[in-house]
Amino acid sequence: IGTSLRDGLEALHARAAAVPFGIDAAAKGARKVRTLSLSYIAAADPARAAELARKQYDGADNMTDRQGALMVLTGLPGAERTGALIDFYNRFEGNALVIDKWFALQASSLHPEVLQHVRALAEHPDFTLKNPNRVRSLYMAFTGTPQGFHAANGEGYKLIADLILALDPLNAQTAARFVPALGRWRRIEPGRAALMRAELERIAAAPKLSRDTYEQVTRSLG
Repeated sequence: IGTSLRDGLEALHARAAAVPFGIDAAAKGARKVRTLSLSYIAAADPARAAELARKQYDGADNMTDRQGALMVLTGLPGAERTGALIDFYNRFEGNALVIDKWFALQASSLHPEVLQHVRALAEHPDFTLKNPNRVRSLYMAFTGTPQGFHAANGEGYKLIADLILALDPLNAQTAARFVPALGRWRRIEPGRAALMRAELERIAAAPKLSRDTYEQVTRSLG
């Protein structure tokens, strides 16, 4: 779609960008169209999308446009991505809800190295397993990435299983909420399904597993 409608998408993005900020339906719709068109452009021409997204990010007068541009940039390589992520963090450091979003945008991105990014973010000074919202922002977002969570080598599944085992002694209820992501193995092709099931079995075999997590795991395996 991005390739076949390339010129029209860029024109659409420009028209949406010209709509002034407002809380009416038309203005809200324009903000959504602006980011959606960028997403399609990114699939066809990443370099041009990065240029447009950074322009949208820098010129944003509202959080929707800023986060939308950052969402597109997180899936792209290059200096625009890095610069926008640093700027966003510096702007909103100390605002827990917005920094939760900063973690989530990176963890849910279409970047081919999203798994490595999540591992790095888990070492960030602002990340701790003792903060349930921060844990969900990073790892729950990651479970929705096909190229990350569902990596063919099973490393995405292992990452979530390792999280569950590390989190269970600290917050069993939050740990248990991650089990269903692995429990969808019956809906996946056989190779990946076997890897997902193996991680569930590894969790089930762990000593001193909480009741909450154990029940979720046995239900998923059953």
